[in-house]
Amino acid sequence: MFISNAYAQAAGAASESSLLSFLPIVLMFVVLYFVMIRPQMKRQKEQKSMMDALAKNDEVITAGGIVGKVTKVADAFVTVEVANGVEMQFQKSAVTTLLPKGTIKGL
Repeated sequence: MFISNAYAQAAGAASESSLLSFLPIVLMFVVLYFVMIRPQMKRQKEQKSMMDALAKNDEVITAGGIVGKVTKVADAFVTVEVANGVEMQFQKSAVTTLLPKGTIKGL
């Protein structure tokens, strides 16, 4: 009496409509992958290859902004000479930039 009759829609129209409703969400994930995830993975790969290639006498900048010359490389740590006779030990992950040779004058 108070409840009206419910009629089912055609089966083909319902499945087509649900596919079209998921299209914007799928498109957003594809754009997110190419704009954010893929460049981040590329940067991580470059950072890892730079850390693996660190060698003695390389000139580097650390995450804290300290500039120096690598004097010793171990598995997880790097010893950097920041001034004549002054050496500091850092984790390899703290090295952010590898400078061209001859950038630092006076070391």
